[in-house]
Amino acid sequence: MSDTPPDRLSVNQKSPYFDEATLMRGIGIRFKGVQRRDVEEYSISEGWIKVQVGKKMDRKGNPLTITLNGPVEAWFESPAPGEGDADEAKPEGE
Repeated sequence: MSDTPPDRLSVNQKSPYFDEATLMRGIGIRFKGVQRRDVEEYSISEGWIKVQVGKKMDRKGNPLTITLNGPVEAWFESPAPGEGDADEAKPEGE
């Protein structure tokens, strides 16, 4: 079974693409070959990320974001609960 992150994910709780359980595992993002830690939202299939523009806020208090286009790669930074433990419990000979 492949353990791939969702095609689109957002850190904004008001977004329909917000998923707290997925975010708790940690998502790594590589955009145009550079690992990014400031991504607010991404879409792998559409090839874009949204990042915050400095400390600017819109009139509703949300961070002001800019959309950047290019190749996006995503991965989980930690295994799913129970997956990492199952591999460690197996004897080496089997």
